[in-house]
Amino acid sequence: MARPLKIAVQMDPMESIGIDGDSTFVMMLEAQARGHALWHYHVRDLTYAHGQIRARAHPVEVRRQKGNHFTFGPVETLDLSTMDVVLMRQDPPFDMAYITASHLLEMIHPKTLVVNDPASVRNAPEKLFVLNYPDLMPDTLVTLDKAEIAAFRQKHGHIIIKPLFGNGGAGVFHLRPEDSNVNSLLELFAERTREPLMVQQYLPAVREGDKRIILIDGEPLGAINRVPAAGESRSNMHVGGRPEPTVMTEREREICARIGPDLKKAGMIFVGIDVIGGYLTEINVTSPTGLQEVARFDGVHLEAAIWDAIESRRT
Repeated sequence: MARPLKIAVQMDPMESIGIDGDSTFVMMLEAQARGHALWHYHVRDLTYAHGQIRARAHPVEVRRQKGNHFTFGPVETLDLSTMDVVLMRQDPPFDMAYITASHLLEMIHPKTLVVNDPASVRNAPEKLFVLNYPDLMPDTLVTLDKAEIAAFRQKHGHIIIKPLFGNGGAGVFHLRPEDSNVNSLLELFAERTREPLMVQQYLPAVREGDKRIILIDGEPLGAINRVPAAGESRSNMHVGGRPEPTVMTEREREICARIGPDLKKAGMIFVGIDVIGGYLTEINVTSPTGLQEVARFDGVHLEAAIWDAIESRRT
């Protein structure tokens, strides 16, 4: 059995999580069951001071009991370099605050193992990292150029436009050939951000589902299919997507075989990729989800594989 570890979890407020779906929660339950000690802090409680990376954190115990799923101990100021592990699990958006947190945590890694590797996370936002595998993707643009978007739309008819650094399906639009609001939509985006947009060929196969495949240490160990709600083109569970059991196809295994070694080399222990109709659309490295859905459908608790991978690096 691995020695007990000291684990700081950088995540969203404990009171706000849904214990029936949150992946961080089951990772914490598994760590606790293994005898590891847990602390919780929010990213706003992270500080650089006098060469130290500190966090105002609460010791925490977790339990699967709705309305009473955690107990905090008195707040402590942790020197995070004294922790064995930091889980970087706050939700995106992937903005400058997120990037700053990755720089701070990089200062203690790998003496303190940060999961996922903060430099690799910073270099791999989900909608850009996937561009390293163009032959696995649907036809894709990253641009703000209206003429480029117009030509792309002329080529494909149906297109998807989405912000590069969003999450949970927010700001994702399916534009049909007859839609006359493209320029207005681009103007709206331009008012809110200077960042380019991702424009992709629409894949009708999304009606059959958007498959989330979970890779642990580069190996595909579980998957769920997420089916969009009626009238929706987005399959994210945040916006009503319905999870269903699934099995991986040969094409999906080929995709994982291509990207898995790169993920492992980059220190990406827990990754979720999205595949629609045999095309890779995103590689989620910031705060991937899906552990509880896989457990419900397949009876496989992938959080155990995550902690096996982490413990193998700490012994």
